[in-house]
Amino acid sequence: MCAAVAWSSAVTYSADLNLSGMRRTIFLLVLSLISIATAGRAQGNPNHLSEQTSPYLKRAVSQPVDWYPWGAEAFQRAKELNRPILLDVGAVWCPWCTLMDRETYTKVATADYVNQHFVSVKVDFDAAPELVAQLQRAQAVLNLPAGLPLTSFITPDGKLYFGAGYLPAEHKGDKPSFREAAEEAVKRYTDKRKVDEESFQLEVAK
Repeated sequence: MCAAVAWSSAVTYSADLNLSGMRRTIFLLVLSLISIATAGRAQGNPNHLSEQTSPYLKRAVSQPVDWYPWGAEAFQRAKELNRPILLDVGAVWCPWCTLMDRETYTKVATADYVNQHFVSVKVDFDAAPELVAQLQRAQAVLNLPAGLPLTSFITPDGKLYFGAGYLPAEHKGDKPSFREAAEEAVKRYTDKRKVDEESFQLEVAK
């Protein structure tokens, strides 16, 4: 009788150990999945640049910003969402472009804000000389910086209404941070009359 009780206790103890081990395994598996998801988000999921061949755009494929190449699809999306377009023009050889990519566009928190308020478009300076010339002329007409990187804010119908050059992650001296400039762009976008008066109409692919 005592042997039977002892054996029963041993089975129960073994079962408890197995259950405890299973719970630990499940817990570790869940943690692992969370870690993988977080890492994937931090590195950025593929956006709309995956089929682009320019070096500058290929470099941005894994960024968490939902980039589009310049074209009708991006502007159509902006119209559907009634959001302004955030346009980034840069080049792989431009150190300020690389810095802004690293400080701003690879950050998940910043990308979340951008993805909620804009349709984002990325352009390679070397691959689109005519477009770049048009954008630089528009920024100059509006008395906005026209160097690289070129940061422009455009309405869904192609009016460039606000812009800047390199924008740091944090406010520095008299230079606003990227977030401050983006918030100002969102604010200005709501004033349609002012946008119509103080903007430059770009040639946009339909």
